[in-house]
Amino acid sequence: QVQLVESGGGLVQTGGSLRLSCAASGRTLSSYVIGWFRQAPGKERDLVARINWSGGNTYYADSLKGRFTISRDNAKNTVYLQMDSLKPEDTAVYYCAARLRVTTKYDYWGQGTQVTVSS
Repeated sequence: QVQLVESGGGLVQTGGSLRLSCAASGRTLSSYVIGWFRQAPGKERDLVARINWSGGNTYYADSLKGRFTISRDNAKNTVYLQMDSLKPEDTAVYYCAARLRVTTKYDYWGQGTQVTVSS
């Protein structure tokens, strides 16, 4: 089992920044990939970025490259999503999730944190 707890969401103006945190506990994370997803009202949940816990390789959705940065702190067992130059269309519930590197299905999910960008 992997437990994930997100924090850091809130209300921000267009052009502002937020940093989301995903605190992980449970199993050793070296075999896992941690992803950040987001879901806006009436839309599907989409992958924003992911990071391999071991090695730190990252992936970003094309539309978000250059504005969002995913990183991890091994000592704190925490993954971050730094979001800059925020736009109203970034408004969504943001979730972190975990999967084993050898699979494609994310088995563990956090409860989500709301990000609202005002125009």
